[in-house]
Amino acid sequence: MPPTFPYLEIDIQGKVSSPSPRVDIISASANHDRRNARRRAKAEKEAEIMVRTVSFRNKEVEIAAHLHLPDDFSEDEKYPALVGIHPAGGVKEQTIGAYTKRLAAQGFVTVVYDSSYQGESGGEPRLLEDPTTRVEDARCAADFLTTLPFVDHERMGVFGICAGGGYAISAAQTERRFKAVATVSAAPMGEGSRGFLGHMSPVAEQIGTLEMVAGQRTAEARGDAPLYAPFVPETLEEINENTPDLLREGYDYYRTPRGQHPNSKGRFLLTSMDKMFAFSAFDQIPELLTQPMLLIAGSKADTKVFSDQAYKLSNGPKELFVVEDATHIAMYDVPEYVDQAITKMVTFFAVL
Repeated sequence: MPPTFPYLEIDIQGKVSSPSPRVDIISASANHDRRNARRRAKAEKEAEIMVRTVSFRNKEVEIAAHLHLPDDFSEDEKYPALVGIHPAGGVKEQTIGAYTKRLAAQGFVTVVYDSSYQGESGGEPRLLEDPTTRVEDARCAADFLTTLPFVDHERMGVFGICAGGGYAISAAQTERRFKAVATVSAAPMGEGSRGFLGHMSPVAEQIGTLEMVAGQRTAEARGDAPLYAPFVPETLEEINENTPDLLREGYDYYRTPRGQHPNSKGRFLLTSMDKMFAFSAFDQIPELLTQPMLLIAGSKADTKVFSDQAYKLSNGPKELFVVEDATHIAMYDVPEYVDQAITKMVTFFAVL
């Protein structure tokens, strides 16, 4: 039996001329359709103005990004700015993009991007989940924002969803340009990979996983094909009564029309795991995270334990905002829960 990635609890396997009334009606309908088409074209043009396709670099890797601008945007104004970090296995067009669009509508210039090695961004090997690089991506996004004349670089913050929340906290600990940090359904990749939902795996099991990764690295160095592991179940058949809500609902979001996107593969390179194990998102919170921190979690989220941990570790300004009845994935796109999160984040980032 292949080892199990404890955080995910999924076995790792390579795997369209008469003046009759009728004509008048048709003519009126055609005019109506043309007006609607013009309105749609105008709306699409306005959307293009409010969301710019941009890019920046993390060393040699080109990062594909969307820059969301406020509705009343003017090149002559100065705006507070935010960096948004997507979940593991996600892309900028999914939940992080939806949050970003709404935050921009409230007056924030906001950049969201595909992480290195993923989505439309460059980098090899593909689908590498390297936490240290993920944090550096956020720093590079901050670099990019500081080059924009309409951004007040003294008023920048960072936020993330799921693993993106853990990366946001990690970045804020040592990136002092981020004056505030917010998370939604935070799930730190390092702490999460060494255990499952707050429960650490036995050391022997962790070592066994690392031995398996070492063997796979050797195999790939000798020419074998890379192996990938799923972040969430890939088929309904993998789900049963014992599947945690995080993974059950993760399948519904990432594997169905609800939230799936062609650039979101929902998998990671197996040999990412040694880098995950070596990473800790929360280790410097007590000493170095002095900026205001907002943690948003659903009351029914099986990952709420991580927000609780981060809150307890912090000695700085902090708030834990619990959304009643929400699960981890529900915070991605369920309107009644997302509305609460956005309202809270807008108020919180007023500190900028």
